[in-house]
Amino acid sequence: MLPQDMLTLGTKRSVIRELFEYGKMRKAIVGDDKVYDFSLGNPSIPSPKEVNEAVKELLDTQDPIILHGYSSAQGDANVRKTIAEHINKLHGTNINADNIYMTCGAAASLCISLRALLLQGEEVIIFAPFFPEYVVFAEGQGGKAKIVPPRADFQPDLQAFEEAINESTKCVIINSPNNPSGVVYSEETVKTIAEIMNRKSQQLGKELFLITDEPYRELVYDKDTVVPYVTKYYKNTLVCYSYSKSLSLPGERIGYIVVPDEVTDSKNVYASVCGAGRALGYVCAPTLFQQVIAKCVDCVSDISAYKKNRDLLYNGLTQLGYECVKPDGAFYLFVKTLEEDSVAFCEKAKEYDLLLVAGDGFACPGYMRISYCVDEKTIVNSLPAFKALAESYKK
Repeated sequence: MLPQDMLTLGTKRSVIRELFEYGKMRKAIVGDDKVYDFSLGNPSIPSPKEVNEAVKELLDTQDPIILHGYSSAQGDANVRKTIAEHINKLHGTNINADNIYMTCGAAASLCISLRALLLQGEEVIIFAPFFPEYVVFAEGQGGKAKIVPPRADFQPDLQAFEEAINESTKCVIINSPNNPSGVVYSEETVKTIAEIMNRKSQQLGKELFLITDEPYRELVYDKDTVVPYVTKYYKNTLVCYSYSKSLSLPGERIGYIVVPDEVTDSKNVYASVCGAGRALGYVCAPTLFQQVIAKCVDCVSDISAYKKNRDLLYNGLTQLGYECVKPDGAFYLFVKTLEEDSVAFCEKAKEYDLLLVAGDGFACPGYMRISYCVDEKTIVNSLPAFKALAESYKK
């Protein structure tokens, strides 16, 4: 007898992955250039040259036994110190090496943080729209996901948020810049979230934790867009970070968790993070790429191509009559579908070889996610297909 929940997860891929596999099949039939695959959030720009240079230098100069061996369970001390200094320089914080736990990317960071905080059955509040795996992560660590709907502009509905907090609430996940909407939570939004959590924490007589998932932090396209560093607004905040997007390294699985000293009982919370990493088998993040990060901590991929893609696709679609909140960051458009049933709409889009992800999985039916981390020509060539799809609804 096998656990039914694990069997279900293992035998049925996510909708996004299913669509990606369908796209590979279609490309084999009609050709790569005739399929417009907007399914996967896989970076399409190269890593900064410093990354490859760092890899080469490390391989040429370091003892391979050390370079390919285990680091400390929570990560190499010098790497953690370097990252802490980088965070402090950017955000005016007071982080040190012992506040950081190195991880195998953002998914590991989230699972470890949830496992470290949750007692069985406690609730995790998630703001829609959200990355669908948040529910998998929360329930996989013994929690229960509780979804709060968005406002029309995809900032959180904060009245609904306050009403959702109860005796069973333990933590809240936020993601800004957001997948799938590309929306950046304003400073006012973050301040209000903090005020609500402080007030409800006092009322309930318990600590409430905020987990901020930040793989898209650097992916913002306008100079006046600021992504607030959440630890400065709410003390019980854990930061989950990944270099997958900022350095275009999704396959290397490297990131970290920050547990600031300001967190209540921070030493024990950090120890619980270490214990969760141990229980889940997420100890000793890839040693080579820990060292690469230490050398490239100030680098960011050239995201100008994403900004160009955003503007090209947003302008093209809105001119065709599609409705969308213009995103400030990440590399997604969250577009209103031309019929209420977004699953049916995305199925119809396949007739035009447009691979779009229905908003139902992000807890926002009636919308679709378009991942524009693709080659520019894919966007240019797809616009006639989007036009034909729109015209089919006018007939």
